Amino acid sequence: MTGSSSVAFRNGQVSAPELMACTGLEVVSRLADGTLSPPSMAETLPFTLLPPEEGRIELQAIPEARCCNLTNTIHGGWAMTMLDTAMSLAAQTTLAPGETCPSLETTAKFIRPISIHSGVMHVTGQVIARGRTIITLEGRIENADGKIHVHGTSSCMIVPCKA
Repeated sequence: MTGSSSVAFRNGQVSAPELMACTGLEVVSRLADGTLSPPSMAETLPFTLLPPEEGRIELQAIPEARCCNLTNTIHGGWAMTMLDTAMSLAAQTTLAPGETCPSLETTAKFIRPISIHSGVMHVTGQVIARGRTIITLEGRIENADGKIHVHGTSSCMIVPCKA
């Protein structure tokens, strides 16, 4: 979100206080069904968010040539961003109204390269444990055949939002 006090919904605007009255699962569900506009980062590295479950989400993304590095494979930053997005959204699905969960750390293990010919990549984020202040997560990027390309872990801190 930007510094503005409202967020675009398909049929109008919603104020930050109205958005903070929603559970995290409600917010992520609205992102998935398109009634809540995604942040601009989703335009930079596009993906499709499938309907979420509490503690689990899946994104589908097609690597683009503009994200290639010098070896003509997809840059690791693309994979890290996809993993961070998936795991952060999975964490968000567990939040109560008025909570947020910034990332504390994210790591990735690159198992096999991703190319522009890899096709649709399935990026999952899953909550492993949710405590009172920390959410522990794992993420995966797999191809259509289920072969894993990247595995990641993350932790997010649960903090109350200030109105």
